[in-house]
Amino acid sequence: MTQSSDDSGSVRLDKWLWAARFYKTRAIAKEMINGGKVHYNGARTKSSKNAEIGAVLKIRQGYDDKEIVIKKLSEVRQSASIAQELYEETAASAAKRALNAEARRLNILNNPAPDRKPDKKQRRELIRFKEF
Repeated sequence: MTQSSDDSGSVRLDKWLWAARFYKTRAIAKEMINGGKVHYNGARTKSSKNAEIGAVLKIRQGYDDKEIVIKKLSEVRQSASIAQELYEETAASAAKRALNAEARRLNILNNPAPDRKPDKKQRRELIRFKEF
């Protein structure tokens, strides 16, 4: 009952994500779907949803959001080169991920330390701000 072609068979979404090598195990894939990290055609979904060719998935992995289109269905986990043929990332998604990676590299998005200590006036403003 294994399918690795783009025929009209049905494959559970968690199994497809595992076969496409987005997650190491089906249990992790199911946890991510149920946790809202995977959106199917713009909406939250269940792990038992059948994946369809042409469906758009938005997957949150770490700091990155990937938007992919399902090209082929597969129930079996194969090599990474074959798994990459199961989907195609949109151009906008790839550009956004590259931009965010560059911003993280330059430490723009999450600057943990300011350039200098706050002066007395700024400290008072921070205290007032935290009280509300």
